[in-house]
This record gives sequence, C-alpha cells and structure tokens, in this order.
Amino acid sequence: MRDRMRSIAVSRTIDAPRERVFEYLSNVANHAEFSDHYLRDFRLGRLDSTGLGASASWHMDFPLAGVWGDAAITELDPPHLIVLEGRSGRIGRIATRAEYRLIPADHEMTRVEYRFETRPHNAVDRLKESLGMRGWLRRKLRRALGRMAQVLEDGTATAHAVRPAAG
Repeated sequence: MRDRMRSIAVSRTIDAPRERVFEYLSNVANHAEFSDHYLRDFRLGRLDSTGLGASASWHMDFPLAGVWGDAAITELDPPHLIVLEGRSGRIGRIATRAEYRLIPADHEMTRVEYRFETRPHNAVDRLKESLGMRGWLRRKLRRALGRMAQVLEDGTATAHAVRPAAG
C-alpha cells in the first residue's frame, strides 16, 4: 500500500476551445484564481509562471490540519495534457501528481478531466486522508473546475496578484 498512488478524479465540460484552456492551465499563476477557496498563501516558484518547470507553493486549508504543498509542471503535451508533480504534508513526505487531460467536445467545447494523486508516506498520513480529506478535497476540486469554467466561458479573469516566493 505504501507505493500505491491514491487518486481523486473530477471532470467538467467547458464552453471554450481546447487551445485556450491549455494556455490558461499552462500558467500556474492562473491556478490561484480558481483554487483560492481552499488554497491560501499561493506563491510562485519563479518569475516565469508558464511552461515546463513553472512551480508554485501553497497552504491547503483542510479543517482538521492544514497542509503545505508545492508542485511544478513536469510534462506538457499541447493541447492535450498538463502534468504537475510535487510534495505536500509534513516535511514534504507525501508525493503528489496532478494531471489535466483536455478532450475535444461538441461545438468547440473542452472536456477537462482532472486527476489528483497522492502517495502517503506513512500510517499517519494515510489516516489523515481517511478522516475525510479525500472527500473534502474532491468537493473543493469540483468547485475549482466550475470556477475555472466560469472564468474561461465569461472571459472574467480576476487577475489575482500572485507573488514569487521570497528567497
């Protein structure tokens, strides 16, 4: 069980062309715009927030115990796939992987399939996940995709100010 990734999958059809959705998601600074209802203190890892190696860190507001995390874009396959990999939890001991698959749908629409995977390092981390974190996170991810859809469909980007991390 230790080496098995545990995944959460959500999806949403967005009334926007796949290329525009891909461009939006390829910029990690935009992720703060649709995820700020559960991620706080969102910081960029470098000034250039687009493309391979672009990264961010954040604090996830899980009610029983907040979790720090980070991720970097490790794979881009335009306009089909964006993969982010990182670490979360105490001293970064939980490996994470997030994957956006963009599938063409009817009339210039895009089906976004999002999968978030974790690999808990020990029994304490697995227990925390089993105490509701996975269900809580699934609800937050569904809402995030809905918020992303609204931004892309309405063209109402709020242009959140995301700062690079100090250091």
